Amino acid sequence: MDWPDKKPGGLDASEKSSFGKGVFKKCDGCGETMTTEALHARFEVCTCGHHHKLSAARWRVLLLDEGHLDEWDAGLSPGDPLRFVDDKPYADRVATAKKGTKANEAIEIGCGKLNGRAIAYGSFLFSFMGGSMGSVVGEKVARLFERAAQEKLPVILLSASGGARMQEGILSLMQMAKTVAARERHKDSGLPFVSVLIHPTTGGVAASYAFLGDINLAETGALVGFAGPRVIETTIRQKLPEGFQRSEFLLEHGMVDRVVSRLDMRDELAMLVSHLCPP
Repeated sequence: MDWPDKKPGGLDASEKSSFGKGVFKKCDGCGETMTTEALHARFEVCTCGHHHKLSAARWRVLLLDEGHLDEWDAGLSPGDPLRFVDDKPYADRVATAKKGTKANEAIEIGCGKLNGRAIAYGSFLFSFMGGSMGSVVGEKVARLFERAAQEKLPVILLSASGGARMQEGILSLMQMAKTVAARERHKDSGLPFVSVLIHPTTGGVAASYAFLGDINLAETGALVGFAGPRVIETTIRQKLPEGFQRSEFLLEHGMVDRVVSRLDMRDELAMLVSHLCPP
């Protein structure tokens, strides 16, 4: 049998850089290397406890029975009301995001089940333009609360966003008031809302409905706040405290009710829903 000739000196630089690519991943927290398969099985949580980003699809698998969501208003898609152009047209950015995520917008909403209990469920897709909240995202958040009120369902909403979508100007900022009003109508119906803040939750999303849950949970190590730490440090010209705007800092200062590991999130949510909204 003829074997391929081995190159003198072993692998060249390009081969070395691609060797094992996609098979292993280095933890951003402890620096240890895990197989991507092992990290995937732990929903992107390292054995050291560091949480890497998790897709909306994997959140469904983690939280919902059989990972199934009966999606609502999936066909809603952003327009281009301002004909906005920076270094490229807004319409092109949306088209690129749609192609990359196979979604029409930066949030999915619908009805799912948690331990057999029907819930209204929403989850941001951070990979779609940084989870930014434009007119369609705001509309879908409002519809989530409104339909949940009509169908007498508790709401669980996972937020991960860079804030309002600048390409839609004042129309994006209007969504802050609209989502808060819809959340209040759901509250008036006597139904609970559990807000789950995942990494990162910032800007107009953090400044609107995201902190208005009956219970506000934050996953371990998430960055949560209005302006980012670097912006604040530049503005006030002071060094911020260690861990500023991380979940644990917010818990210490009374901004969230619990910090929960992603691996414990399903049990935590099931327990809260059963207490807040008994069958």
